[in-house]
Amino acid sequence: MGSGSRPGTPGGTKAESTVTTVSKPSQLTIGCKAFFDKDGEIRQAEVLSIRDRAMRQNIQRTAEDAPVGSSESKTEYEFYVHYVEFNKRLDEWVPEARVRLDKPVAFPKKKTKGAHGGSQQSVRDKKRKTNAGSSVASGAAPQTPDSVRHDDAAYTAPQEGFSKEKEIEKLRTSGSMTQSTSEVARMKNLILIEMGQFRIEPWYFSPYPQEFAYTPVLFICEFCLCFYANKMQYTRHRTKCALQHPPGNEIYRKDDLSFFEIDGRRQRMYCRNLCLLSKCFLDHKTLFYDVDPFLFYILTKRDERGCHIIGYFSKEKESAENYNLACILTLPQYQRMGFGRVLMQFSYELSKAEGKVGSPEKPLSDLGLLSYRTFWSEVLVDLLINYDGEISIDELSQLTCFTVQDIMHALFSLDAIRYYHGQHCIVLSQRVIEAHERFSQKKLRKVDPTCLKWTPKVFTQAELRYLQ
Repeated sequence: MGSGSRPGTPGGTKAESTVTTVSKPSQLTIGCKAFFDKDGEIRQAEVLSIRDRAMRQNIQRTAEDAPVGSSESKTEYEFYVHYVEFNKRLDEWVPEARVRLDKPVAFPKKKTKGAHGGSQQSVRDKKRKTNAGSSVASGAAPQTPDSVRHDDAAYTAPQEGFSKEKEIEKLRTSGSMTQSTSEVARMKNLILIEMGQFRIEPWYFSPYPQEFAYTPVLFICEFCLCFYANKMQYTRHRTKCALQHPPGNEIYRKDDLSFFEIDGRRQRMYCRNLCLLSKCFLDHKTLFYDVDPFLFYILTKRDERGCHIIGYFSKEKESAENYNLACILTLPQYQRMGFGRVLMQFSYELSKAEGKVGSPEKPLSDLGLLSYRTFWSEVLVDLLINYDGEISIDELSQLTCFTVQDIMHALFSLDAIRYYHGQHCIVLSQRVIEAHERFSQKKLRKVDPTCLKWTPKVFTQAELRYLQ
C-alpha cells in the first residue's frame, strides 16, 4: 500500500514532528515514524524501542540523541514498532531489512529542557512511574493486580447516521493506541504462554514480575494459575498440584460445561493470578490492587483430566448502580466458539435469581459494547417475535432483566423505534427478522436455568468493611 492511500502519513504529520529521509536504518530513533514492510504491504509505524539483534540489548537512542551517522559498526538492529491506525496487538519486533528507506521518516522535535510544559510533563511521568509500575521497571516483584476494570469512554444511544461499518472501523483503529508514550505498558513483555496443551501469544503488556518477563515461554498451570519461567519447575509443580478445577463452589453444570463461583477475599492468590493472565488479552483495562470486593465466575470445560478454564467474568459484591458484571474475558484458544455469549447470558441468569435488573459496568470498551449490543439485540428480537400481544419497555426489562437504558440502546441500533399516531412503538424491519431466522438456525450453546444451583449471597457488615 502506498503512502498516499492511508491517513496519518508524513504528508499529514502535525507540526510537532520533522519529516526527512534517512540513508540507513541505524539513523532511526525511538519515537520516530517510519515505513516498514508488513504482510506484503507498506505500513507506517512508530518505533517504540531499538535493540541489537545479536545481543538482544535495548539501545536507548531518542530524539535528543544525535542519529547514528557514518558508523563502521556492523551491528544489525531490530525495531519494536506499533503500526499506525492498527490495534496494538499487532506490535512486533521488526528486523532492519524490513525498513523502507525510500519513504520519508517523521522525527519528533527535540524537547526544550527549560520549558515550563516539559517540567510539568516530567512531574506527571515521575508520579505515574511511582504509583503505577515502578516495581516492574526496577526489577522488584510488583504487587499483583486484584481486579481488571473498564477504562474507556461511556457510550450513548446511537445518533442519526449510525453506521455499523463506521463503528467496526473505529474499533479497528482506535482505543488501544492512545496510551502515553512514557508508559512501560506500551511494549509486550511476554513472548509465549503455555497453558495445558495450548501455546498462546499474548496481545498486550501484563505486569508479571520482572524475572518472568521476556522468557521464551511462561508456563501457567491451568488449574491454579501459578506461573513459572522454567519448564522443570512447571513439571515439578504439576506433579504436586492437587487441583483439578478452580478453587470455588460449582454452581452450574450441564454436559461438559461448569461454572465455579470464587470469592476474591478467600482466594486472593488465584484471583490475582487470573487478573495477571487476563491483562495479557485486555488492553482497555486498568488494574486495581484489591480483589476483595469482587466475586469471580469461572467457565470451565470438563474432561477426564479436570475442568479447564475457558473464560470468566467478575462482579462487585455490592454495586450501588446494580452492575451485574465488571470484567469479562474468553481466553484466545476458546474464542469464536460462542462462549462469550454464554458468559453474558449467565450474568443475567444470576440477576434473575436475585430478582433485579442488571447491566455491565460502564463505561464499556469498544469491543465490549459491540458484543453486548449484539447479545441484547438477539434476545430482544427473539422475545418480540415469539410474544403474542402488546408489550412495553418496562415489561421487556422485567422479562429479560436488562435495564431500560440497555434495551433502548439495542432497539435504537436496530432502528426499531418508530413514531406512529402520536406515540412511539417498536417495529422490526424485514431485514432484522431475516437476520434472526438465520441466527436461530445456528447451533449455539445456551445456559439452562434449571441447572443453576445458586442462592444470592448476603454479606455481613464485617465482610464489606473494605468498602468503607
